[in-house]
Amino acid sequence: MSISRRSFIKGMGIGCVGCTMSSLPPGALAFNPVDSLKGQSKLTPSLCEMCSYRCPIEAQVVNNKTVFIQGNRNAEHQGSRVCARGGSGVSLVNDPNRIVKPMKHKGPRGAGEWEVISWEQAYKEIAEKMNTIKQNYGAQSISFSSKSGSLSSHLFHLAAAFGSPNTFTHATTCPAGKAIAASVMMGGDLAMDLANSKYILSFGHNLYEGIEVAETHELMTAQERGAKLVSFDPRLSVVSSKADEWFAIRPGGDLPVLMAMCHILIKEDLYDKDFVEKFTVGLPQLKEVLQDTTPEWAQAHSDVPAKDIVRIAREIAAKAPHALIMPGHRATFNKEEINMRRMIFTFNALLGNIEREGGMYQKKAATKYNKLAGIHVAPELAKPSVKGMPEITAKRIDATAPQFKYINKGGGIVQSIIDSTLEGVPYQTKAWIMSRHNPFQTVSCRPELEKAAQKLDLIVSCDVYLSESAAYADYLLPECTYLERDEEVADVSGLNPAYALRQQVVEPIGETKPSWLIWMELGKALGLEACFPWENMGVRQLYQVNGSEELYKEMHKKGYISYGVPLLLREPSYVKAFVEQYPDAIKHVDSNNTMEKALSFKSPSGLIEIYSEELESRLENYGIPRFHNFPLKEKDELYFIQGKVAVHTNGATQYVPLLAELMWENPVWLHPETAKNHGIKHGDEIILENSIGKEKAHALITEGIRPDTVFVYMGSGAKAGARTAATTTGVHCGNLLPHEISPVSGTDVHTSGVRISRA
Repeated sequence: MSISRRSFIKGMGIGCVGCTMSSLPPGALAFNPVDSLKGQSKLTPSLCEMCSYRCPIEAQVVNNKTVFIQGNRNAEHQGSRVCARGGSGVSLVNDPNRIVKPMKHKGPRGAGEWEVISWEQAYKEIAEKMNTIKQNYGAQSISFSSKSGSLSSHLFHLAAAFGSPNTFTHATTCPAGKAIAASVMMGGDLAMDLANSKYILSFGHNLYEGIEVAETHELMTAQERGAKLVSFDPRLSVVSSKADEWFAIRPGGDLPVLMAMCHILIKEDLYDKDFVEKFTVGLPQLKEVLQDTTPEWAQAHSDVPAKDIVRIAREIAAKAPHALIMPGHRATFNKEEINMRRMIFTFNALLGNIEREGGMYQKKAATKYNKLAGIHVAPELAKPSVKGMPEITAKRIDATAPQFKYINKGGGIVQSIIDSTLEGVPYQTKAWIMSRHNPFQTVSCRPELEKAAQKLDLIVSCDVYLSESAAYADYLLPECTYLERDEEVADVSGLNPAYALRQQVVEPIGETKPSWLIWMELGKALGLEACFPWENMGVRQLYQVNGSEELYKEMHKKGYISYGVPLLLREPSYVKAFVEQYPDAIKHVDSNNTMEKALSFKSPSGLIEIYSEELESRLENYGIPRFHNFPLKEKDELYFIQGKVAVHTNGATQYVPLLAELMWENPVWLHPETAKNHGIKHGDEIILENSIGKEKAHALITEGIRPDTVFVYMGSGAKAGARTAATTTGVHCGNLLPHEISPVSGTDVHTSGVRISRA
């Protein structure tokens, strides 16, 4: 393409803004400008929400025009650091494209015709329609979904008060595989001690693009200290480019490589026998399933050389237990998801790195930490409960098979809304209430999702923007941004107990409200006042800290409070420091100078279940992780994969001006050989097509991708909603992905096959 970045931005700033402004609904800030920003003139501790990590920050309004944002220095692991997304929060606040008044759609869904209404009218009409649906079809016929996080609980509280069991987060379109694998094996997740690790394997977990500031900094620290990083990824991600070794693994080849490495550890007696004997069950079954998973077998399924599989397995075993395999989400999302994640945890267990420096650990929340210390080190938060909530007997729409028992009640399989709406399986969904959730970008098979949306009797969206999903709503309820609201105290414990708090920095613009208040007010309009006994967020916070005004004030002053000293139960030096700090803890110390007897898991056996009897009883041949070799594409197709980029968060931030200027399109990565075979040159407009849909984008020719694979960053190519360059240009991934989910975890299949051609 001959056009330069500078001229493109300049052109967009002049030519396209006028076009965008004229197409905006009347509830947009562009038609209701504010003269200045009002708020805190001093640095105020809070939490970011430009992605799901919610890093501790400090922010202040400067000269009533902008907001300065930096990391919260009270959080030692964070420091003053923020990423590009975190620093762009002000661009979200004063963006003329944001919605600042309630709106009701006119004409067909998705057509873009809106009228501004009052909050009173919005609540009244939505409540009437919800109660009518409830009377005719039952409360369970309304589904509620939210981006996971602190305020999702308020929407789900409304759902429970209303009587619906159907609550969903975005989990099965992103991180659920890891969480559910951990639930099956251990009854809970593990965290990483990255900074102290000496050898790290990454299977698509790209911390240098899917940035979590503190964790990303830990990975950088580990590498600076000499840790070896090996990356397995079909494309040269930023993590791959910074790794000591990169293997362009075939999509879907992750599990075979993991199994082959575990095969070597067991065959050559390189695993931690003491740890495996004490803390796991299922080694005999594991040995049986790994008997034939040789490095040569894995090479045939992954294109990773067998000799390298053997070498790396031996190298990481030599660095154990101060080594780990990152279990983070991404990789190639396919039907092997649950077994791949379980094999990663199994690999870590074989290394004996649990509760060891540079390995993995259980987070030390206040209750367990205080018990081990023998004194009250950290306050324990109270959990608000409400009496008189209705008993819900209706089954969830996603609980149709025993294998899905592990799906978190709040997470669920959000894709099941499609089947319930279109097929009435297991019963009909009639309405969808969504909060800060953009499923039209993140859920696969957009054509089916649009059919479902058109069939529903009611759709309500609570959002900052007229997102692609909000465009199909009957009512749009404008939420204020994270810089304009208060929230509950959050437990952010790691190696020791810690709490963080989001506080309002900027006065809400227009008629926007925090979603917790929106759902409370809608609840009252539904006649559910008794289920919302709190007055405001301050009351909720005070309840959480058990009425302690001292702690309440300290949380507001610091925004982040950490208690005690770091503790790893099986690391003698950590245990020694813990006992020196809390002498009563000596009673928990074992003869080997650890606290390993205090290490337990919430699985049925109380151990790490490499083999799960319960899962086997629910789904045959899944008790132990094994390779099923599900097909990912047709022979004449290329693998189509996606991933994260450092300046955007999936389908959420393409509307934010500062970030959109950094990246407004997702070109298609093509290997030179592939491009040559199809007569495609760098910058050419090309077509990606399969049985699901058809997309058009520009080609980016690079050797940093396998010849049989194409890659795009997700989040672009919106078909509806606010029209900006970054939302509408490029490939809409969901329009090329199948409506399929993985066994057990219920996660979306984010890998498909496509054919390419010049446009």
